[in-house]
This record gives sequence, C-alpha cells and structure tokens, in this order.
Amino acid sequence: MTDFPFALIGFDLDGTLIDTSEDLRLACNVGLELAGIAPLSPEQIRSAIGGGARRMLERGIEFNGRGAVSPDLFEAMFDAFLEHYQANIAAHSRPFPGALAMMDALDAMGVKMAIVTNKREAMADQLFRELGLRHRFAAFLGGDSLGPDKAKPAPDLLHEMIVRAEAQGRAAFVGDSHFDIDAAKAAGLPSVAVSFGFLMQPVETLGANAVIDHFDDLIAALRCLAV
Repeated sequence: MTDFPFALIGFDLDGTLIDTSEDLRLACNVGLELAGIAPLSPEQIRSAIGGGARRMLERGIEFNGRGAVSPDLFEAMFDAFLEHYQANIAAHSRPFPGALAMMDALDAMGVKMAIVTNKREAMADQLFRELGLRHRFAAFLGGDSLGPDKAKPAPDLLHEMIVRAEAQGRAAFVGDSHFDIDAAKAAGLPSVAVSFGFLMQPVETLGANAVIDHFDDLIAALRCLAV
C-alpha cells in the first residue's frame, strides 16, 4: 500500500518522456529535401514538434521554405518523412534524464502509467518496443487512436486513457506543450509541465499546475498537487 495520491500518471511522448528530436529532425529533413528546402536545425525542430507529423512538416516548410508547396508535393514529402522515420525511429531517441528511475519509483508504489501522444499510435508503439519500454504502460494512445478530431488538445484521449488503464483512483498528466496542458484542463486532470521539453512557448505560460526541471522532481510535485 502507498499514500501516493494518484493511481495513474499519463505522459506525453515527444519532448516529455522521450527525447525524439534528432530522429524527427533527420526524417523531416528528408521530406524537406524533396522540395529543395534547407534542413532544420536542432533548435527549429524542437519548436515544431507537438501537433503530429503532418504539422511538424508544415512547420518545417514555414521555417525554411519560400512559400507553400503544392498538395501533391507535400504528400510526397510527407511519405518520404514517414518512411525514413519508421526505418530509423529509435536511432537516436532516448528517455530524458531521470525518466527510467522515475518510472521505477512509480512502479514500486503500484502506480499505473500511460502514454497519450499525438504521434500515430503504431509509430509510438514501435518506438517504445524498440526502446524496450512498451510493457510499462497500462494504456497507450496515439493521435489517431480515436480519430483525428479527438487528438490533444481535445480531452477525449485522456478520458480514454483512464478507461483503458482501469485505474482505481485519481489521474494526472505530464507534458511539454499547450496540446498536453490544455487537454488535461479539458479532461479535468491536474497537470505537470516539463521545462526541458520541446517548448513552443515559455513553460510558465502553459498554465500547468506544476512545472519540473528534471524527472527527479516529478513524484514530489505530484504529491504537492494533492495538498
């Protein structure tokens, strides 16, 4: 038994639990190259991640392109992006510092964990299997799990997370973007924002209930949310 106040902790994937930025950058640059668009820098890709793969490529075009590309060319670019990413999905991606120890601590307390990402579910599943982490999660949802209109910041995926995890108690959500924090608010869940993520805006403007700078601080922050 434990006095921990939450039975389920949900996590965003990209920029929250896993640093996927370099694998996404390389894949996005493969797509951009088809249109003769300059490759994205590490800084640029970090601010483009969060709304799913299609939005990421659109942001890449906005950053370094010279205007919109034709629909047919965009689809070819998107296909090239996905093909490269799927073939190299875990080449550089790794959990953020402290993530594994934090998950071990939650496991030891009997707290369930879940992933809710706007990445396609099959790709998210592939990534976690290649990293050897898939078995840790009681629920696993992607941006396409319930249909495109149900992705974050809509609350539907977080509601479904609770149902699939069969958690007996309160849930909270951890993320790095307005997609995550707005979804948590809409679902009525307390939220924690990570300052080390792929931030589109200053972390303090996200409106999360707490902010952490390292996963070593997450469990204490979650305890404070219940006070």
